[in-house]
Amino acid sequence: MENHQKNDEIEIDLREIFHVLLKKLWVIILSGVVCVVLAGLVTKFVITPMYSSTSKLYVVSKSTSLTSFADIQLGTSLTQDYMVMITSRPVTEKVISNLGLDLTHEQLVGEVTVTNPTDTRILEITVLDADPNMAQNISNEFAKVSSTRMAEIMDTQEPSIVENAYLPSSPSSPSLKKNVAIAGLLGVFAAAAIIILLYLMNESITTEEDVEKYLGLSTLGAIPISKEEQDINAAKRRKKLKKKAGGK
Repeated sequence: MENHQKNDEIEIDLREIFHVLLKKLWVIILSGVVCVVLAGLVTKFVITPMYSSTSKLYVVSKSTSLTSFADIQLGTSLTQDYMVMITSRPVTEKVISNLGLDLTHEQLVGEVTVTNPTDTRILEITVLDADPNMAQNISNEFAKVSSTRMAEIMDTQEPSIVENAYLPSSPSSPSLKKNVAIAGLLGVFAAAAIIILLYLMNESITTEEDVEKYLGLSTLGAIPISKEEQDINAAKRRKKLKKKAGGK
């Protein structure tokens, strides 16, 4: 009874799997190389490169006393309000009008990211666009328009622009190295997984070790197939294939 239960169980021999992967190492390497080449070509010639440019605003106005703790706290709390205000419709529509952009409010907001570095009262306005000059111009215009809008709404002086957007010299995305590395790893792991899966699904008995392992029987001997018999069997298989092809 115990032997029957053992035979029904699926035993996974890690050493066998290692040897199977070692035999198919060329397939795994080839899969990784193919994926790397494809990822490189797609990244280089298919995906549109995007450029990012960032301008920075200082929330504390010129009239705010930096020696006053209350004023500093006020600037910190207003930072979150300003972040929302920068991407508000009045600001985006003014930017679109000033630059003559062929974009909607939603499309422009999708290109803009507003962040606040930890423990600072600085707002970073980053614009991502396929045109590096446009990314710079939009970021600078957002800083100007939102600064004026904040002063009007809060009835205070305009926040200071501490850094104008720069002209990006290289795309920020896509990353060729990152895409190639990820594709190579995926290709290798996918090939290895398929090889292991096919090995586990293969239940055919081909060696003496398989007879002893899966059937629990000892082999008394092996009958080798002569070269002539192998040629005869191969000829029979070829004839059957020709007949099937002719019948179709």
